[in-house]
Amino acid sequence: MPGPKKGSLTLLRKDGRGNQDLRDCTITRGVNKYAEGSCLIEVGDTKVYCTATVEDKVPRWLIEMEQGWVTAEYSMLPRSTRERTAREAATGRQSGRTLEIQRLIGRALRAVVDLRALGQRTVQLDCDVLQADGGTRTASITGAYVALAEACLYLQSKNLVRRWPLTDQVAAVSVGIVAGEQLLDLCYEEDFRAAVDLNLVMCASGNLVEVQATAEGAPFTIPQLGELINLGQRGLKQLFAIQKQVLPEIYK
Repeated sequence: MPGPKKGSLTLLRKDGRGNQDLRDCTITRGVNKYAEGSCLIEVGDTKVYCTATVEDKVPRWLIEMEQGWVTAEYSMLPRSTRERTAREAATGRQSGRTLEIQRLIGRALRAVVDLRALGQRTVQLDCDVLQADGGTRTASITGAYVALAEACLYLQSKNLVRRWPLTDQVAAVSVGIVAGEQLLDLCYEEDFRAAVDLNLVMCASGNLVEVQATAEGAPFTIPQLGELINLGQRGLKQLFAIQKQVLPEIYK
C-alpha cells in the first residue's frame, strides 16, 4: 500500500490530527484567587499555570521614566516530564534554557503593552509548566497574554490606569518538518524527530514578534521558511479566537 504523499494531510500523528491541525487548546481563567490575573492553559498534554502579579514599583533603571514594565519567569516543575528533574532553586542557578524562555515570554508580552499606560508599576508574569509534551514556551506566551489581560482589567476596575494598556493580542505556536512533512503544533515526540523546528510569536494584527527557526540536520530553504510561517499563522488565528472567547469583557 503506498505511503502518504509529501505535503498531504495523512501523516499519522499519535493523536490522529492532520498535519495542519492544532492540538485541543483550553484556557481556564481565574485559577488563582490571589493573583491579579491567572489562567491554566492546556494544549494537548501540555499544561501551563500562568499568573500575573501587579507591583507598585519598577526596576531601578526605570525610576526616572514615566512608564511601567512587564517581565516574566518560567519554570518546569519536577514531575512535569517523565522523569523527575531537580528544582533549579536547589541547584542555585537557572539553566540557560530557562533564562532564554523567560526572556522570550517577557519580550513577547511587552510587544503588546503600552508601558506608559501602565504607570509606575510592574506586571510580573509567572509561567509554571505542570505537564510538558512539547510547546511549553509557546503555550506559556499564549496563556500569559490572558493572565496579563486579566491584570489589566483589574487595573481598569480600580481606576489605576487612564487608558487601556494592551495594544494587540499575542500568541505563539510551533511548526516543524518531520519525515518530510510540515506539521503544526508539535508534541514532544514530533519535536524530538523534527528536521526543522520553528517557534512563531505573532500579534493578531499579523506583525511578527519573534521567529526561532533551527535546522536540526540538513539546512532548509527560504521558501520552506515562508511555508512554515504561513502554516503557523493559520494556527495562530485559531489561538487568537480562543483568547477572545475567554476574554469577553475585552472582545465583545
